[in-house]
Amino acid sequence: MSKLENKITADDRTISQVLAQKKYTVDYFQREYSWEKKHMEQLVEDLANAFLTCYDPSHDREETENYNSYYLGPFVLSEKDGQRSIIDGQQRLTSLTLFLIFLYHRLEDPDEQTELCAMIYSTKRGKKSFNLTVEEREPCLKALFEEGWYDISDADNESTKNMAERYADISNSFPDAINAQALPLFIDWLSENVVLVEIIAYSDDNAYTIFETMNDRGLNLTPTEMLKGYLLSRLKSDKQREAANNLWKEAMKDLHEYKDDEDQRFMQAWFRGQYAESIRGSQKGSINEDFEKIGTRFHGWFRENLALMELRSDSSEDFSSFLEQDFRFYLTAYLRMKKAEWELIKPLEHVYYAGCWGIADSLAYALYLAPLCREDSQEVIDAKINLVAKYMETFTVRRSVNFRNFSGSSIRYTMCMLTKEIRRKSLDELRTILAGKLNEMEETWDGVKRFSRHGTNSRFIKFLLSRISGYVDEQSGLNSNFDDYQFPEGKRMEIEHIWANKYVRHQDEFEHPTEFATFRESIGNLVLLPRGTNQSYGNKPYTEKLEHYVKENLLVKSLCPVAYENNPNFLQMAQRLALPFRPHPELKKADIEERQKLYQAICERIWKFDSPHSQTNS
Repeated sequence: MSKLENKITADDRTISQVLAQKKYTVDYFQREYSWEKKHMEQLVEDLANAFLTCYDPSHDREETENYNSYYLGPFVLSEKDGQRSIIDGQQRLTSLTLFLIFLYHRLEDPDEQTELCAMIYSTKRGKKSFNLTVEEREPCLKALFEEGWYDISDADNESTKNMAERYADISNSFPDAINAQALPLFIDWLSENVVLVEIIAYSDDNAYTIFETMNDRGLNLTPTEMLKGYLLSRLKSDKQREAANNLWKEAMKDLHEYKDDEDQRFMQAWFRGQYAESIRGSQKGSINEDFEKIGTRFHGWFRENLALMELRSDSSEDFSSFLEQDFRFYLTAYLRMKKAEWELIKPLEHVYYAGCWGIADSLAYALYLAPLCREDSQEVIDAKINLVAKYMETFTVRRSVNFRNFSGSSIRYTMCMLTKEIRRKSLDELRTILAGKLNEMEETWDGVKRFSRHGTNSRFIKFLLSRISGYVDEQSGLNSNFDDYQFPEGKRMEIEHIWANKYVRHQDEFEHPTEFATFRESIGNLVLLPRGTNQSYGNKPYTEKLEHYVKENLLVKSLCPVAYENNPNFLQMAQRLALPFRPHPELKKADIEERQKLYQAICERIWKFDSPHSQTNS
């Protein structure tokens, strides 16, 4: 082995130094991009919070040079013959590339966009290519960069699907506080103040040795294991310790059937939902409080806050009772919610819906657990959980149709305060509080009238159309429901335009093709059809499409006059729910605006919050 092959270097690098005008391939065994929603949300939230800690609206761009730096961790490269391959760290570098593409679309100044492009792609001999080179990802990255969204197909591999979904997560996680004024400063800070450690090995053997060393976690204890050690140390008798240890082992087994870190997510949700009293403020220099401490080191927070749980440090009986009663009760509730998140079952259907489209898990489950009391019956427990989940689903949908995100960073304070407000409340009190919160929201259902598809909300559009289509079917007595649209067993359901992309047919109502293209994305012009169905007649005039729409789902079929003939269940449903269905023999601009109002009316029925002492309308 040569002297160069033995060499290993490690240097700190800014994101700009890592990505600008650089090219990387991804080692074959590292090719899968597997980040989940929680990873992307955490990255965006951490970076945004670090920036906002220093940011002041009076600052100009030069002042970001004095902002705090942020360490994003190491990454490992193998370099041979001038080619650099990523051995460890491609998850972060891929995620950063997606983040930079998102920021590119947020910028309004073309010169600022050009500056940012150097970290996304580079040009050689007139040919553009992305700085992270993985051939099968190119179509997705190209679509995200050029169009702002990528329509996932059945042929896409898991990495491509994850990239498209994580890109949508960025939009939902990016805080409103980083507005158009702050954005250029944020990008400057991200480019020059966020630091990674670049480790370069010049032989494959050294590169893989570094990789194995960095990923060998040894016997480091998790916060859950440290909490267990402390709890068991408080128990005086061998019998108590044995019972508690068996309970704990069984609990970990049940939790880990979902995810490896589900035990930590449970503890965070339980402690936040039932005990957290404070949260870090948004002011510059604010320190972590209960909410943040539970999120990072709940084992230490627990020991410092025994009084909140009415535990005496020297009382073995207190700790034994806490494990046998409180721990068991909230664990059982949590596991029941996890099951409901994966399977559409009553009376916890809104947990399922919110799981498909809801706020971050750590916030959601803390809210679910907050109103529960040990003395509640199972019926009351389910009703409380489902009501909170319905509130969350309503809250997130109403924000989304008004083009507002609901990332953890943008609503964390609101949700923390709500968690305290609903803590251990009766079912009637809970319903009154949540209904009041919805009435106070500035985002109303009127947003549906103006709602449309844009670069990053296709995933939400699919969810919304699935909820609307499934609701119309169920209320009309059909066997189909939300799952048949969101997760069909047969052909994938896809978002389709009713109007073909033919401006020439609509020149009488639109002065410019851009105006037509924008209006064409209106929610009233969008429906769900089985994959491939629209390809055979997608460019036909609307009047010729109607004969095909008769064979589709009820929401699509409702465009056709024939849907209103000999269809008593559908007609009774429309009358009973006061939904303004009517046939549209032709579809002009005003007709689509009518459909927008219809969709709004359906949304108002789906997410109607009833007054106390009445049943919630699902």
